[in-house]
Amino acid sequence: MLRRLAPLAAVVLSAALLTGCSTADDEPDRPSPSSTPSATAPAPTPTLSAAPAVPSTSTVASVTGRSVEVHDAPDGTVTTTLDNPQASGAPLVLLVLGQEGDWVNVSVAQRPNGSSGWVPASAVTLTTTSYALVASTTSNTLVLYDAGVEKKSFPVATGTGGTPTPTGSFYLTELLAPTNQGYGPFAYGLSAFSDALNSFGGGPGQIGLHGTDDEASIGQAASHGCIRLSNADISELAAMLPLGTPITIT
Repeated sequence: MLRRLAPLAAVVLSAALLTGCSTADDEPDRPSPSSTPSATAPAPTPTLSAAPAVPSTSTVASVTGRSVEVHDAPDGTVTTTLDNPQASGAPLVLLVLGQEGDWVNVSVAQRPNGSSGWVPASAVTLTTTSYALVASTTSNTLVLYDAGVEKKSFPVATGTGGTPTPTGSFYLTELLAPTNQGYGPFAYGLSAFSDALNSFGGGPGQIGLHGTDDEASIGQAASHGCIRLSNADISELAAMLPLGTPITIT
């Protein structure tokens, strides 16, 4: 029986941060802020509208045991074993892509981006969430949807030309309370990894959705690939979005 996944605001973790992100001390060069639009050509005003391309609900698989084996097909070969909880201490969740009998097809947070596999239905608990995110590296915006309807748009900073934010379909894997400076009060890990950096700060180059100590960078291409929000905006999302929430990056 599917039930709606509760927000994880009370399950914030302290950890050394996601390794595909920039700190305030090692920012790449940023372009100058864009000029203010002229009075004769105002910027378009965002409007709330239905978005049929965004799912009204998504299914999330929460692993119940201490680990789960991922197979290449139902009853197929084991390709990897994932620990629960994760190294950060966050519970292991996987975004569901489909189901076939006693097997669940899931997205897996590993290289290459877009990796997937099959896990036994008996190894997970299925829940649903009505939330979804869509990030644009062109407009530097992050749009929040609930039940397929646009609810709010946030300005963000995304990756520079040399270290772009990867595009594709991903999900929120963990929620951290960073101990590092530069990342704001909260950081979500994504199932996305940098296409330009195979490692960063001793880690695998995982992309994050987080706050910042440099809010002047918001609205620009300024990061090593992570998506930055203002600290107020990431705090709002951290109180709302459960792990497993899908995010599409274009």
